[in-house]
Amino acid sequence: MAKDIPIEQLRGRTLGRILVKMGLLTREKVHQCLDVQTKKGGGILLGQVMIELGMINDKQLQKALAAQRGIEFVDLAGIEIPHSIIEQIPAQMATAYRVIPLEFDAQAKNMLVAIDSPDNFKATDDLSTLMGFKVRAKVTSPGDMDEVLKKYYSKDEESINDLIGSLETDDFLAEFQGRDQSIDLDELKELAESNPVKKLLNLVLLQAIRDKASDIHFEPFETEYKMRYRIDGVLYEMVPPPKHIAVALSSRIKVMANLDIAERRLPQDGRIPLTVQGNPVDLRVSILPTMFGESVVLRVLDRSQVDLKLEKLGLDEEDLAMTRILIQRPNGIVVVTGPTGSGKTTTLYSALKELNTIDSKLITTEDPVEYDIDGIIQVQMKPDIGLTFARCLRSILRQDPDVLLVGEVRDLETAEIASQASLTGHLVFTTLHTNDAPSAIARLLDLGLEPFLITATLEGIIAQRLVRKICANCKEAYEPTEEQLLELDLTYDRVRDKKFYYGRGCDQCNSTGYKGRMGIFEIMTFTDEMRELVMNHASTNILRNAAKKNGMRTLRDKGLTAIFNGLTTIEEVVKETISEEG
Repeated sequence: MAKDIPIEQLRGRTLGRILVKMGLLTREKVHQCLDVQTKKGGGILLGQVMIELGMINDKQLQKALAAQRGIEFVDLAGIEIPHSIIEQIPAQMATAYRVIPLEFDAQAKNMLVAIDSPDNFKATDDLSTLMGFKVRAKVTSPGDMDEVLKKYYSKDEESINDLIGSLETDDFLAEFQGRDQSIDLDELKELAESNPVKKLLNLVLLQAIRDKASDIHFEPFETEYKMRYRIDGVLYEMVPPPKHIAVALSSRIKVMANLDIAERRLPQDGRIPLTVQGNPVDLRVSILPTMFGESVVLRVLDRSQVDLKLEKLGLDEEDLAMTRILIQRPNGIVVVTGPTGSGKTTTLYSALKELNTIDSKLITTEDPVEYDIDGIIQVQMKPDIGLTFARCLRSILRQDPDVLLVGEVRDLETAEIASQASLTGHLVFTTLHTNDAPSAIARLLDLGLEPFLITATLEGIIAQRLVRKICANCKEAYEPTEEQLLELDLTYDRVRDKKFYYGRGCDQCNSTGYKGRMGIFEIMTFTDEMRELVMNHASTNILRNAAKKNGMRTLRDKGLTAIFNGLTTIEEVVKETISEEG
């Protein structure tokens, strides 16, 4: 029979000692379990050994582990929780975070929840952020958690459509119809704490993360308020909520991101860190005042979805080998170029991760820092206080780095310091916004960088695009029309033995025919011939032809290869690449 010992006497003690104090095991039995654990090689947890030997059950182990952390245990078997408390946490949130509300004080905004692991403390932090409550937790067993989630939430999967319906009939929110500019601070605070608004926003966030959306847009217009997701680079509209909740939603997002809810005339930026189903998710918040209210965009950085490995980017064997040669250079500049959202940051981070060894010092200057990587010094730019790329780079060179990442070369000063850094024995990675690799030279010259600096420092340019991949579940072969082939300057003779595919559309790809994206790359390395052309102010077209003669395959070429390999469609390649004659 287990003894009830005050938690203060158990906190921080070893698991064996706690179980002895609780009267569940003798010292001899604990030593027996430790011997078995040692024989098994130490890879197995002591608690697991005790369960396997039948000495304790799951519930007793969970109770001891909770006591070790100083958290109370609660037995949920046979407990009845009032519906008024259950409805405080939406079904999707309860199942995603594996939490059950047990008590709720609406006046003090205090909530007591049950979690099924003492390690799930992040759930309580996220609930505080998402719901605005002060959250305390007790621990229960995973089995009891499953039963209670099934009992109270399985029939209660609220959809976004249901919530929007209830928002339209909410009397409190209806009072603010047409009052956008005449809402005082107290009312803004009240709107931000409105339960239906919290529920809708949390549901939108959870669904976006589950659907692997990269951005969530909340957009006010004259007669409506739109919500849109960007998935695989394409925007999809959701059921629009009533226009009069726009202020409430933007105020709620500001509270979560610790922004000023009273400021509605100036742009604001912030971030909301969350952990969804054990995965760290960062939401970058951008708020922009418009004619009809505040436009809010949340960039979803789900670190579990980004596998920062060069092999996973979509580079073919030849390109992968060439990229590795470029990033292993002792010094020089490697430029990654492409439009916004083409995956430049992911490529550079993958390169940094490969170089992130104990004998290298890596420093980045970014605006904003997108992913935190252990072992790399990352610096966030703050232009409003004068912390610019150029100013930061000067100090970084005194930090004895081996490899530098300059988020973006935007001006001559940054370009010159990056060049000086590479001349003094540093490897520098940076990004530019140009259409293809050869155009990057013209861009650097436009900034005012001297041709001799470009030829002395530049090692290679990687241009890239992201194209959507055909959904593997509904992929079908088809015969393209003559018009489709002409868009890629192809003839029937050239593609007689090739197969073309498209996605028919299914549940797995939201009927789009596409699932996921892949990179296509154009890699231009610098030879003596290229350097001479740059010194002689050769045009972009001459540089492009010389690079192709030197073995560079263009973005359009790489796109065609992806089509012939059945990975993407004609439409995607036409949309993302330009004709070589262009």
